[in-house]
Amino acid sequence: MAKEPTGEILSGFPINSPRDGSWKLTLPCTKAEAEAIAEEIEPLAMLDPTPVLMTSEPDPAAPDAWRLDAYFEERPDDATIAEVRALVPSAAGIEPVLEHIPEEDWVTLSQVGLEPIHAGRFYVHIPSRAGEIPDGAIAFSIDAGRAFGTGHHETTTGCLLMIDQLKRQGHRFADIADVGTGTGLLAFAARALWPTARVIASDIDPVAIAVTTENAALNGVPTGRAPGRIELVTAPGLSHGRLRARAPYDLIIANILAGPLIELAPVFSAALLPGGSLILAGLLDHQAERVAQAYRRHHMRLAGRIQRGDWPTLRLVKRNV
Repeated sequence: MAKEPTGEILSGFPINSPRDGSWKLTLPCTKAEAEAIAEEIEPLAMLDPTPVLMTSEPDPAAPDAWRLDAYFEERPDDATIAEVRALVPSAAGIEPVLEHIPEEDWVTLSQVGLEPIHAGRFYVHIPSRAGEIPDGAIAFSIDAGRAFGTGHHETTTGCLLMIDQLKRQGHRFADIADVGTGTGLLAFAARALWPTARVIASDIDPVAIAVTTENAALNGVPTGRAPGRIELVTAPGLSHGRLRARAPYDLIIANILAGPLIELAPVFSAALLPGGSLILAGLLDHQAERVAQAYRRHHMRLAGRIQRGDWPTLRLVKRNV
């Protein structure tokens, strides 16, 4: 039996399995290639069909032997396969493994090995594996089928721990934005700790917003514009009119990728109140200083860091200027 991956990087966009199932293309790669894929996802936009790329470390005893899995909604043609192969030059000459994933197996495959996790006061599980919920825990049931953010990736776990830490330190927030919400988990967690806050959650992918709506209903989380509810919008960054109208925020959470985080530095800084907090995740350890530096140029200071493997979660605070 293959070992559970100890490292994982997901790039691209959530995949919605069609009626005849999905396709998976697998190639070996190096750790450096995996990190490069996480940093630069523009080549994905040129592929049709657009895949979700996931890289993982199958065996911690071989730290440079990673694997690339590319998921497609339809069978990729030869040109598309060649584009994916170009992302991992070390696999030149190796025949990729292409397999069909029947529709009935897609959700099962996406949830294999996902045991409940306990991060601070939060307990997160998929609907089929609730386990025994610890006393006093805030539990969420999150469907892992079509969007990223079940709590099992170190970036999401780091954000949950940072949110929990802010509450333990006595912070109070009234206006919260979760940018790149995925499954809605981080927005749900923030609302649970600051139940009278106005919360808005956004994602560039409408599928993620549909998944968040489903997960909100599953967990009894009210949606809408009123305080104590979560407003949902589809948009990149803070470009939606509702996101701009709701600013300034005293807490912004963004679990995306290092490149977009750097590009959004002036936007996020401008949307924060002085003294407001910004939680950033989705970046690798070697990217942290570059991301932090981008925000220092916009009146932000690094106020906290949680490390989970190779994945840091940063908390920045806007200076009074």
